[in-house]
Amino acid sequence: MNREKTKIAVFVSGGGTNLQALLDAEAAGKIPDGEIVLVLSDKADAYALTRAKNAGKKGVCVDKASFPDRREREKEMRRVLEENGVEMIVLAGFLAILSEEFTGAYAGRIINVHPSLIPSFCGKGFYGLKVHEAALSYGVKVTGATVHYVNEIPDGGKIIAQKAVKIAKNDTPETLQKRVMREAEWKILPKATEIVSKKLRREK
Repeated sequence: MNREKTKIAVFVSGGGTNLQALLDAEAAGKIPDGEIVLVLSDKADAYALTRAKNAGKKGVCVDKASFPDRREREKEMRRVLEENGVEMIVLAGFLAILSEEFTGAYAGRIINVHPSLIPSFCGKGFYGLKVHEAALSYGVKVTGATVHYVNEIPDGGKIIAQKAVKIAKNDTPETLQKRVMREAEWKILPKATEIVSKKLRREK
C-alpha cells in the first residue's frame, strides 16, 4: 500500500474561516492521512488566499474576470489541480456551482460543508446568510451543518457528517451563522476531510 498522504485542494470564495479550521486541524495533526497542497479561489480579493499564504500553502486564483466562460474556467482549474497532483477537493465556502462534467471527473473525491442539516435549507440559492434566514423564518428549533460528497445536484451528494446546533430565542441570521460555524462547521469539516483522505489513501 502506498503510504503517501492524500493531496488536498481547498476551494474558497471569501474570508476562508473554514479553510482556517482545516489549516489549524492539519497543523494539530488531526488530518494525518491528508495534506493541503493547494488553495484555489474564484475571487482575486478573497482573504482566504492571505490565510493560505500565511500558512505557507500555495494559493491560486481562477476567476470569472480571467475566464468568463465556465467551461474554460473549469478547464483551467483542472489543469492547476493536475499540475499539483491533487487527489481530493474540499469546498470550504466556495460559491460557484461546479458542472456535472467537473464533478464527474472527481467523483467520490469532492466534499462540501453546508450550514444546515441537509435536506433542510439546501440546494440552489441556499448559501451564506440565506440559509440561516430561512431557518429562522421557518421557526425551526435546531439547525446545524452537514459535510457531504459533491455530485451534479447542488447539496445532493451522500452525507458524510452532521452536527446539530440549537437555535436561541434572540438569534439573528448573523449570530446563528457564527455559532453554526464555531459549534458545527469547524468541527465536522476537518473530521470529514480526514475520513475521506484516509479512504482515498487506502485505495491507492
